[in-house]
Amino acid sequence: MAAKMKIKKGDLVQVLTGKDKAKQGKVIAVYPDTQRVLVEGVNRVTRHTKAGQTARGSRTGGLVVQEAPVHISNVAVVDPSDKKPTRIKTRVESVERDGRQKASRTRVSVRSGKDL
Repeated sequence: MAAKMKIKKGDLVQVLTGKDKAKQGKVIAVYPDTQRVLVEGVNRVTRHTKAGQTARGSRTGGLVVQEAPVHISNVAVVDPSDKKPTRIKTRVESVERDGRQKASRTRVSVRSGKDL
């Protein structure tokens, strides 16, 4: 079973280590099984593609530059108030709906205490 991930698709994250250290980008995809995230403009790799025939027509070959996934431990969510990396905590509030108590979870920045 995959672990629950605190980083979601669409979050603005900053790379903490590696060749793209300090770069910021938006999360394109999250892969909970391998604990990796795909970040826009980060960890760009060159793929050699072969020319071939597809169902929709011919595909040209050559070099394609695209993003590769980064491990989730190497990125941190950016705090919206000061644009610096922060950790995330969850605030649980009880809300009454239709006469029943229900828990409402909100992601909160540890750095500033503001909602994400």
